[in-house]
Amino acid sequence: MKKVTRKVSRKPGISGEDLFRLRIPTSVSINPAESTVAYTVERMDKKENKYFSNIFMCDLATGEKRQFTHGNQNDKAAIWSHDGRQIAFISTRDKKTGIYLMPSSGGAEKQIVELDGAISDLQWTPDGKSLLFSLRYNDSHYIKDEKKKKEPPVYRHVTRIFFRLDGLGYLPNDTFQVYALNVADSKLRKITTGKRDNLSPCISPDGRSVTYVSNRQKDPDIAFLMQDLFVIPFKGGKERKIATPPGPVELPKFSPDGKTIAYLGHDNPKEAWGVSCYHVWKVGLSGKPKARDLMPRYDRSAYDQSITDLGEPSFISPIEWSADGKRIFFLTSDTGRTNLYSIPAAGGKPTGIFQCKCHINGYAISGKTKKAALLHADINNPGDIYSCPTTHGGEKKVARHTELNRFLRSDVKLGRTREVKFKSFDGTDVQGWLVTPPHFNPNRKYPSILQIHGGPRVQYGHSFFHEMQYMAARGYVVFYTNPRGGQGRGETWADAITGTWGDLDYKDCMSAADWLTRQRFINVKKMGVTGGSYGGYMTNWIIGQTNRFAAAVTQRSISDFRSFIGSSDIGWDLDRELDGWPWTNPENWEKRSPLTYSRNVKTPVLIIHSEKDLRCNIEQADQMFIRLKIMKKKVEMVRFPDEPHGLSRHGRPDRRLARLDWIAKWFDRYLK
Repeated sequence: MKKVTRKVSRKPGISGEDLFRLRIPTSVSINPAESTVAYTVERMDKKENKYFSNIFMCDLATGEKRQFTHGNQNDKAAIWSHDGRQIAFISTRDKKTGIYLMPSSGGAEKQIVELDGAISDLQWTPDGKSLLFSLRYNDSHYIKDEKKKKEPPVYRHVTRIFFRLDGLGYLPNDTFQVYALNVADSKLRKITTGKRDNLSPCISPDGRSVTYVSNRQKDPDIAFLMQDLFVIPFKGGKERKIATPPGPVELPKFSPDGKTIAYLGHDNPKEAWGVSCYHVWKVGLSGKPKARDLMPRYDRSAYDQSITDLGEPSFISPIEWSADGKRIFFLTSDTGRTNLYSIPAAGGKPTGIFQCKCHINGYAISGKTKKAALLHADINNPGDIYSCPTTHGGEKKVARHTELNRFLRSDVKLGRTREVKFKSFDGTDVQGWLVTPPHFNPNRKYPSILQIHGGPRVQYGHSFFHEMQYMAARGYVVFYTNPRGGQGRGETWADAITGTWGDLDYKDCMSAADWLTRQRFINVKKMGVTGGSYGGYMTNWIIGQTNRFAAAVTQRSISDFRSFIGSSDIGWDLDRELDGWPWTNPENWEKRSPLTYSRNVKTPVLIIHSEKDLRCNIEQADQMFIRLKIMKKKVEMVRFPDEPHGLSRHGRPDRRLARLDWIAKWFDRYLK
């Protein structure tokens, strides 16, 4: 009898087009009864070439899910009323932002107000009659002629050093102030005033007081970490400053009894960016007891520092009190993980609530605070809704409530991602993740790509990266690591490169390359390197120091610190990072600039940059490109119009795909 052989179909690896199939949860909130969660899901629409987001609901007991809002719009910040009967949310439709109200059981939504400005920190007042939030009006708000609103101004008069921000452009003349909105009659009332931003409002449990953060320094741009805590009557009146140590103050929260305020901060306002650990602090409403760090020996920051390419990083994450006022919840990032913790309100040792190799990039507690709702992601999943008890070891009783990206299991074969640890040149342990192609054959020799994160003070972690999987699907082994200078390993680790960019961090990256070459499935002659922002800086630095890589792609990079100081929206903060200014320490500014070593470059390099990048201005790319071109190096540049610094994370969909295609084609040219 003739033997019949069957062809075994092989699932494809992930593609660029699969970005349009991804569903990314971006926020979560839980009702006071702890029975239902509202969560926001973002998607990319290929036809419209835009991003849209809607709110969904999930019954935690039955698992029943339903879409709560509909349409091609951007809904966010869903919050439950204290009786659980209504949900308020912010929505942007036709470029206009409004606050909407809808019964939590579903039904017709109601627009309470539409505002020409930026709204944040939306919350209900305890009596359910008003909504509290911070608002900054756009300049167009003050122009009555609709035709003139779309025209650029005749001129811009600039008096502050912080006059623009990447992703937003030129900042409005208005400042953030605290407002209250009466739900019944849509009457808007301004609570705070002044020429300084008043941010992160929080209303007291009795509804009588509002606390907020403001920088009242003579020059708040230079002393931007010198924030203070204030309190003002909800009905309006005179503000009162609450004494806190010099340093940042973020996201204050009243205790359940209203007598104390917890906030995130530290007492090192002269730090290099991102070095000092943000901790949970507590201060009495009257200023007594004095503000104190509840976790002074904890060598990690109490917020999310993990990054991914499926949305902008949130960084400072909210803190929450337990209903009995005995504990305070927070997120913390530690060696690639971002998990949920709590700390006694009296101070002490942080306790893990949900600990695993994952990325908790959002959470919510409410009511009795017996249950937490989580935004949970890991290396194989962009994100889902989970819940767990708020007691120690909550991960042992975790429940998963969604499977938003089932196609990643059913239709696609992902490359295997495994965590590795290797020794740097001096014996220091460095963490990394290795992604091998789908249908990997260990007996083959593969080209490889070393990926370097931005920041620098963030961390790669147990998060899903579409780009890593995309390159693995094209036949590359991808290696991404956490060299010194990043976060997740404490202050000493983060501070290791202050004043000395291109030293220990470069050596850690080269040790990562050494580790790759020792893997028998790596083609040592076909190794590439890439990175964006700080990772672009390090890519520029590497190709000026060594020729071991066969190709490089530098993205949204820094090439010359001396011009970066004036062309970046935040470049004027580099004195702490580079031990002085270019006029007080010119040797170090030149020494740490990759452009100084451009004559050494022999590696073929593709420069990718966005033309509206205000963080690393495109002049940085222009300088590198022109200099290398004059010296007849192998260099090309791809410029993306109208895109900011975060093109790879949230750029226009067609441009995100084009960017991936250019990276792949460049590496294919030189590594295959």
